[in-house]
Amino acid sequence: MVEPGDREVAGQRLGIPESLGVSTLEPGQRPPTTPPGRQVSIRVQLLDDVTEVFDISQRAPAKALFDLVCVHLNLAERDYFGLQYQNPRRMMVWLDLLKPTLKQIRRPKNTILRFVVKFFPPDHTQLLEELTRYLFALQIKHDLACGRLTCNATSAALLVSHIVQSEIGDFDEVQSFQHLLHNKYMPNQDALMDKITEYHHKHVGQTPAESDYQLLEMARRLEMYGVRLHPAKDREGTKLSLAVSHIGLLVFQGHTKINAFNWSKVRKLSFKRKRFLIKLRPDLNSAYQDTLEFVMASRDCCKTFWKICVEYHAFFRLFEEPKPKAKAVLFTRGSSFRFRYAGWVGGWSFRIYASTETKHIFRTFSPSFFQKCPTDKAYFIAKELLTTERTFLKDLAVITVWFQAVLGKEDILPDSVRTLINTNYDPVYQLHQAFLKEVEQRLQQWEGRSNAHIKGDYQRVGDVMLKNIQGLKQLTSLLQRHGEVLVELERSCRASQRLQELCREFEQQKVCYLSLNMFLLRPLHRLLHYKLILERLCKHYPPTHQDFRDSRAALADISEMVLQLQGTMMKMENIQKLLELKKDLTGIQDLAIPGRVREQFSLALLCQEFIRLGCLSKLSGKGLQQRMFFLFSDSLVYTSRGMTADNQFKVHGQLPLYGMTIRESEDEWGVPHSFTLFGQHQSVVVAASCVSEMVKWMEDIRMAVVLVEQSNRPSTDLLSTSRSDRKSPEEGGVEAESEEELSASRSSLERQSAQRGNTTVHVCWHRNTSVSMVDFSVAVENQLSGNLLRKFKNSNGWQKLWVVFTNFSLFFYKSHQDDYPLASLPLLGYSLTVPAETENIQKDYVFKLHFKSHVYYFRSESQYTFQRSWCGVVFSGVVFSSVVLSSVSNQIYLYSPSYIS
Repeated sequence: MVEPGDREVAGQRLGIPESLGVSTLEPGQRPPTTPPGRQVSIRVQLLDDVTEVFDISQRAPAKALFDLVCVHLNLAERDYFGLQYQNPRRMMVWLDLLKPTLKQIRRPKNTILRFVVKFFPPDHTQLLEELTRYLFALQIKHDLACGRLTCNATSAALLVSHIVQSEIGDFDEVQSFQHLLHNKYMPNQDALMDKITEYHHKHVGQTPAESDYQLLEMARRLEMYGVRLHPAKDREGTKLSLAVSHIGLLVFQGHTKINAFNWSKVRKLSFKRKRFLIKLRPDLNSAYQDTLEFVMASRDCCKTFWKICVEYHAFFRLFEEPKPKAKAVLFTRGSSFRFRYAGWVGGWSFRIYASTETKHIFRTFSPSFFQKCPTDKAYFIAKELLTTERTFLKDLAVITVWFQAVLGKEDILPDSVRTLINTNYDPVYQLHQAFLKEVEQRLQQWEGRSNAHIKGDYQRVGDVMLKNIQGLKQLTSLLQRHGEVLVELERSCRASQRLQELCREFEQQKVCYLSLNMFLLRPLHRLLHYKLILERLCKHYPPTHQDFRDSRAALADISEMVLQLQGTMMKMENIQKLLELKKDLTGIQDLAIPGRVREQFSLALLCQEFIRLGCLSKLSGKGLQQRMFFLFSDSLVYTSRGMTADNQFKVHGQLPLYGMTIRESEDEWGVPHSFTLFGQHQSVVVAASCVSEMVKWMEDIRMAVVLVEQSNRPSTDLLSTSRSDRKSPEEGGVEAESEEELSASRSSLERQSAQRGNTTVHVCWHRNTSVSMVDFSVAVENQLSGNLLRKFKNSNGWQKLWVVFTNFSLFFYKSHQDDYPLASLPLLGYSLTVPAETENIQKDYVFKLHFKSHVYYFRSESQYTFQRSWCGVVFSGVVFSSVVLSSVSNQIYLYSPSYIS
């Protein structure tokens, strides 16, 4: 328990032990060099209210002091911060990093500098490291306590509740009350004590990092976020305040914003004595004069505010270095521009230039990951574990949190099924919550955010995985029943029309970005991921490595679990796929009917196993017509796309596999990549889009024919008994379908949900390709999450996104904390290449995805994540099982399993 009055410092919050004089620098890294000369001690107050003393040379520029502070904090994202001090005129001003410190601070013994946030970005997800977000959270805490960050009582209480959750953890009535009694986080806090504790009680299980995220997410939406008021008056003498932000100049009356001038509208900023002048660009629709004038207390006040405005404008607005003017022929005073500062912010490297003539500042940008991280392969394997565990936990929350909340609104789910879900998913969710926290802490230590990494004590992850997998083994009986949950929920939906509608409505929500049934099987799929990760760790480690024994023990345990649950997993994946196909098809009977045998859970299928689905052209009297084919264990079904509300595919025919023969028929019909299916009662000629597609279909059909003849079982009639449903497609015209990008075809599907439009069936239809059950199984094993930089074909900049690869698609988020994706990109049919020199990308670790005219560039953070994670995993999960890079043509060739020697 945290005693009243105890306060965390930055190092303690991030798991760093109390410093005993041991360097926190990376191995081989040296502190900033200081110029020779007599040393002077400078006191700096950090954001956690701790005052540190730094020794610098009398002649050292202020940047040397700033670098010492950042190295002390082990801070990489430095450029959001600055050093502030009170000048002799009692004004708070920023320390100029280019000038010597002692030229600005005349009496260093009597001065305390403050290390604070200088630039407030509009989106805190631009911050890459937890330490940076923690320091921002401390700044918000300071602003709230001093009354600078004003808001309504509800917002203030919620902000404080997140601060308290970050500092003392989960709610405890006595502890929380005592902590609030001894710590003041805002003016008039006593009046909001009850509301603060009420909100704090709702944050159970929220980690300090998550609390910081929620705090920043709330704060950035407040009107006074990052605002520093500078008193002024207008021409009529009305008291106002001026401020600057990322969007431009702000005008306040009290704490109410009454006007804002966007940077795009501002032509020039200047000051003359006590007058601050804003020259606007001409606008016929504006009621303002071309030049606005404000009177401040003194010339120094004007100059201080002017410098802050120029720096903010440079930081958030300017992206190009201006060309210097031509030098004078006879006389010169030196270059008009001089290099000012270089650094990186939020994944962007930049240089700032100062103009000695116009008093403007300019900066140039180039996007990058500048994160400091270890280079050991084991670290990247552990990082993959962390990123995919974050996604997996959110997927579990879809069932344990979001779906449960929907079911709680209406009492329509049978109590037995509700209990089945709760008892079999909640313990798994809680175990993985604890596991994720351990992995996050281990990666922080591994990345050098504590002294422990110097000895190498925490440069491993096998011990953490072993502990988690041993906990999972105790839940094996629960995992075995996850298939039963899927079956019982399906049975309940068939018995209740309202429950079926409720589940369908839930699948329309953004948080349910995949089918509900797929989320139910996520815990089983995660076991396969653990097995792959541990296999790579054991392959990487030598037997003498300290982490080898734990990793090998964990691999043995998880392999045993996978073997034990493999049968259940295969059956449930087949049922899940059949149930999904039923949603996409009309005119067909039930593909799967689960049942019980002798009170023991079992899966009884009505003869059907899914093998392959995809697009083929069927030859008829009207020529080749696009059809969607579905290959099951005893029959081949073909369909055309209907015009129902859900845009389902209408079944037109069924070809029994028993006794079927198949042969290539390109020469016979003159149709490329065609083959003929000879059934007992009819023959069908079809054509694939390419040779590889033709080979896949022929091999799978031949295999299915052999199996059905060996089983000697009759084919099941899947077609419904309605005559209209069994009408031949040749009896009526078929609407021509577009071959453009899936998103481009949505105009005819306005009533269709995004989830239904992105199903594998619809993607295969638009991309004219196919996938098999084997491909689905491979995709289940090859899932990935992490940060990528994305660039469109005709765009200039790179956008940093959190990307999740699953179910043959990329899902894009602003950050890993987001509950649902912003957009998705189905990858079936896409090609993977490396950008050519003519494309002028000029960046490392970039791969290119393109389909027809659609082109995307993605940039990874390291060579390992580029080769192994994204290029390897993504395209192992999109049908292909091999990725080959040709050094001659700079091209990545993709081969299907049939062509791999």
